[in-house]
Amino acid sequence: MKYSKFKLVLAAGMLTLTLPACEKQLEEYNPSGLTAENVYTTPAGFETLVNAAYSYNRWWYGKEDGYSISEMGTDLWQRGAGDVNPDLTDYTTLQGSSRALESLWGKLYAAVNLCNAGINRIGQSGMTDAQMKTREGELRFLRAFYYWHIVETWGGVHFTTEETTTVQTTANRTPVDTFYNQIFEDLNIAVANLPTTTTDYGRVTKPAAEAFLAKMYLTRGQNKEAADLAEKVISGYSFTLQKSYADLWSMTNLENKEVLWAVNYAKELSLNDRVDINLFPEPYGHPRGGNNGHLLWTMKYDDQPGMTRDIANGRPFNRYMPSLFLLRLFDETKDSRYLASFKTAWIANTAVTGAKPLAKGDTAILATKKEIPTSVENAKNYRTYDLSKVYNPNTGAVVGDRLHYVCLRKFDDPTRPTIAEEQSARDAYIIRLADVYLMAAEANFKLGNLPKAVTQINTVRRRAAIPGKESQMEIAASNLSLDFILDERARELAGEQLRWFDLKRTGKLVSRVKANNPEAGASIQDYHMLRPIPQRQLDAIQNRAEFTQNQGYR
Repeated sequence: MKYSKFKLVLAAGMLTLTLPACEKQLEEYNPSGLTAENVYTTPAGFETLVNAAYSYNRWWYGKEDGYSISEMGTDLWQRGAGDVNPDLTDYTTLQGSSRALESLWGKLYAAVNLCNAGINRIGQSGMTDAQMKTREGELRFLRAFYYWHIVETWGGVHFTTEETTTVQTTANRTPVDTFYNQIFEDLNIAVANLPTTTTDYGRVTKPAAEAFLAKMYLTRGQNKEAADLAEKVISGYSFTLQKSYADLWSMTNLENKEVLWAVNYAKELSLNDRVDINLFPEPYGHPRGGNNGHLLWTMKYDDQPGMTRDIANGRPFNRYMPSLFLLRLFDETKDSRYLASFKTAWIANTAVTGAKPLAKGDTAILATKKEIPTSVENAKNYRTYDLSKVYNPNTGAVVGDRLHYVCLRKFDDPTRPTIAEEQSARDAYIIRLADVYLMAAEANFKLGNLPKAVTQINTVRRRAAIPGKESQMEIAASNLSLDFILDERARELAGEQLRWFDLKRTGKLVSRVKANNPEAGASIQDYHMLRPIPQRQLDAIQNRAEFTQNQGYR
């Protein structure tokens, strides 16, 4: 759904009335003078509410804070030199003062409040019965989706299904089971109400809702329901894995048959609302706008001979670097996902003269997880960042400058108009078919149905194979374990804002971080299975004795 700017502005005029207490500056600001009573009672006005409810996904998916919360502090990533959320990456200073957590706490609750408003007001929208059924299905799905982020991140915190229109000075502590009861209720209604397909790309559909419901079943240990529903999604619709893994990441192939649901960013970057102060007066960073993923994983390449910054190689914010554990998960002799996921070579775009000359088109930089003999390095004109220059080969600790390393390339965007452009039109995939296959495999493994789990994993692995190596990529039941499934999810889904949730769901967060991330592993504790409630929220309420900080945090 490529949102029109007018629709979002209209909705935002009313959103300012309903944000939670920690966003006081916004609650008092309503430049349009519009109210819910005179806008949401028309079909066109109600559409602005639904569109705005979708828009809150853009604060998390394809954005730096969302990446830090969902990918960092896991077994797969360590901080680059430019990491602005090291508290989430390493756990050493993680407290309620976390700026990223504070920001997304407010946005998620604002999103839930908007969904509550829409669900409770839809009968007065003036829409036809068919329209109301579909829009309620969307709002129910979105409320479940946002509440899942809240309850998994912070646990049993504030919960309501009622619209808030005034400043709230108290908050409730609600059991996790209550959250999930509502999530399941909302998703079942969404599945019943939503259409199978949509011509408005970006809107959620019945199969996307079923896939997310399958993940909720998996999260809550209802493995039979998870397996059955995931298999229904796999076989019951027209979704299909892309022919090659690399095809997924082409900027010309974003709306492909593997994607069940994505946060869609406008190709016309001016429509992405990056700096509209009336809409989103965020004081820090780039929460709105286009996808920012292309900035965050790119190393500092433009300080090396033969390289000047250009559009093709990207703007290097060097926020995150892969753990050695992640790089070693791949056998690149048969698995195409390594080179499709990671950039290891940079080609000179500027000629170099002198003792080690480079012509344009020569290799200028090579980054590798392997060790290169010194004699070979000395014979090359290009710069090398091999294993021992970046990591301790035995512990995986970073020993390099955190500026030069193998880089995740999935989110690169060579179509940006200028070298300084921070926005990308790349859509952020939220649910794709390979994830559904791996969810089904996880559920079947837990049920003891190893043959089916192996078949589902092998479907994903055969697609990932270098042509001609398909049989070598297949596994047998003897290879299967929960850790293998998590390894496979890492190979397939690294960087796609799922990892922290995957490790928490499987009860493996602490153990795998300790085993595979020498920096975060030194600090992570059992209480890090939940994140700290923002201190600003705690300070804003009057019932602080009842609504207290999560255990382990000050």
